[in-house]
Amino acid sequence: MFVRDHDEAIAFYVDTLGLDLLENRRLDDGGRWVTVRPRGARETALLLARASGPEQEARVGDQTGLVFCTDDLVRDYERMAAASIPFEEAPRHEPYGTVAVFRDPYGNRWELLQPNVSPAYG
Repeated sequence: MFVRDHDEAIAFYVDTLGLDLLENRRLDDGGRWVTVRPRGARETALLLARASGPEQEARVGDQTGLVFCTDDLVRDYERMAAASIPFEEAPRHEPYGTVAVFRDPYGNRWELLQPNVSPAYG
């Protein structure tokens, strides 16, 4: 995911949203390799890449289809709202689960989802 600034992105995704900082290291070319992941996750990580050049900068905040699954949407919704994370709506019930949409500081739309128990979500 393209971001404007690594430290700003870490402050949101780790300090506010509550993800774990997996890696934050300097690269030989002067860049940084920054990855975050949901607490307790083993298979999932998100690379926070600093946008460089007009094409990448245009992609900052232009991500969709991003989903955080939770086992307690009300708990996480209330914690995130208290941390001033902007939600577009109150939680709503859908056939696949309960969902609430929020935006990160860049404008990316994320779904906070508590899926209904089904074989697809195991």
